[in-house]
Amino acid sequence: MATITLKINERSKAGKMVKDLLELIADKPGVEIIEAKSHYNPEFIKKIKKSEQQIKEGKVKILNTDDIWGSLGL
Repeated sequence: MATITLKINERSKAGKMVKDLLELIADKPGVEIIEAKSHYNPEFIKKIKKSEQQIKEGKVKILNTDDIWGSLGL
């Protein structure tokens, strides 16, 4: 059995492709995916993932950088 360690930038096109490929083969016999523990607080990670989901759903507020306070309605 061989162990391979990959460091993938999930935001890059190639990183997304590799991650998708790993997810496809994860349930095959003889393949085991082991994720390393993150040094980030789990609550922080949960907030980031929630934000990413909101972005995908279009639940975002676009700010005008020329008038930030006006864009916020303040």
